[in-house]
Amino acid sequence: MTNLETAKAMIAAYNAQDVDTYVSFMTDDACEANYRGAVVREGKEGTRSGLAAAFAKWPQNHAEIVEAQAIGSYVLMREHVTRGPATDGSELVEPFDVVAIYSFEGGKCSRVEFVR
Repeated sequence: MTNLETAKAMIAAYNAQDVDTYVSFMTDDACEANYRGAVVREGKEGTRSGLAAAFAKWPQNHAEIVEAQAIGSYVLMREHVTRGPATDGSELVEPFDVVAIYSFEGGKCSRVEFVR
């Protein structure tokens, strides 16, 4: 599987809210972070629990791949994200676009950084 195929499979798992499949594509010490900023989810377990909490809050959460390309050991994707109503009654999050930069090591995703 190419890095681009892996990143697309991660989005498919994300949209299915299948956290176990999503993290199976990651290295053990992988993380998700804001671009050049703070780590949002650390390691497979941090990513698993963070995504599970997000999916519980936004059960209609969905990311559409608008553009995707591989450059060396990176995959860049522009994604359009919709959350839908939150289960905790918080305000509706307006749909937004994000550029996600997926870094790969040895065929696994080691880091995802979000530019928003």
